[in-house]
Amino acid sequence: MFFKDVVGQKELIAHLLTEAKSGKVAHGQLFMGNEGYGTLALALAFSRYLLCERPTVQDGCGQCSSCLQVSELQHPDLHMVFPVIQAMSKTSDNLFPKWREMVLESPYFSLFDWTKFMDDKERTPIIGSEESKEIVRKISLKSFQGGYKVMIIFAADQLNAHASNKILKILEEPPLQTVFILLSSNPQAILTTIRSRTQSVQVTRLQAVEISRYLQKECKMEANIADGVASFADGDLCAALAVMKDGESTAVYRELFIKLMRSSYKKDVIQMMNWADEVSALTKERQKVFILYALHMLRQSLMLNYLGSDHVRLTAQEFDFTEKFSPYITGNNIRLFIEELDAAYYHIERNANTKILFTQMSFQSMRFIHRA
Repeated sequence: MFFKDVVGQKELIAHLLTEAKSGKVAHGQLFMGNEGYGTLALALAFSRYLLCERPTVQDGCGQCSSCLQVSELQHPDLHMVFPVIQAMSKTSDNLFPKWREMVLESPYFSLFDWTKFMDDKERTPIIGSEESKEIVRKISLKSFQGGYKVMIIFAADQLNAHASNKILKILEEPPLQTVFILLSSNPQAILTTIRSRTQSVQVTRLQAVEISRYLQKECKMEANIADGVASFADGDLCAALAVMKDGESTAVYRELFIKLMRSSYKKDVIQMMNWADEVSALTKERQKVFILYALHMLRQSLMLNYLGSDHVRLTAQEFDFTEKFSPYITGNNIRLFIEELDAAYYHIERNANTKILFTQMSFQSMRFIHRA
């Protein structure tokens, strides 16, 4: 991964380049933001630049032995730690071949994507105490190339308390030219003592046009479909990729959302039950994407209702419906809708009975929509 391959984040890239060129690189950095904003991509590009033997003004050279090794994730001074299923392995090393395969395909994936790729049972991964011993051991080694050593910790909020405490000292006083890059979509879950030893780097959401451009170029998606997916993704490329993974466009989720809201408004119980049957027949991943899409549409409806059309990100088809629907989404019910959808997402991930779950959602929607 080069800086030129990172989607968006131009200002942050300029900041990282300035830091590297100054020779005053903070030894501990916490990249905060959703995985789909590009935290891992930025960490890999920054690592390349620090390890490159002949860096250019804007990027790693791509030709020196260090760059070639980084390209294959085989540089001896680039270490990567990630959550693992403890029943499978206590440390990242044993699962590194699978991790390498996933990262080389694309660094834009979520912790849940990694969990599914690693374990078909989708058990909860952590970064445990055995991993912390390996972190200390690796960082204590002398640099193979005589320059920087970089330790990237993916999903650092999955460090358990024991592991966090074990790395406090080396994080505070690492060997010379050692850089820790912690990545987290939930930094508040990281111990305060860890956060206090790192420099916070806020990775912001992407622009819809940047996501659309990526989808058209890398996924060969038609412009109008890419625009619709990018609009729904709310700045998160992982969310956009989740939509197109099964070959679907937002049109499928738009129709499901419209059916739910129309049947709820009419209090048509038969249609509501039919809708619950239709959604419960989808795959688990598509159900989750639908919920994300519904949250997007509700938020856009609220903004259209209160702020006007200049503040919404909707396709033409979405706007046609939302223009009439938005008056029914107000401060009186938006929080209720969001809480219901958030809870549904949580329970789907934990294998709830989706027929019951979506039936309940349709009846709750009926109640909420009439509270406007």
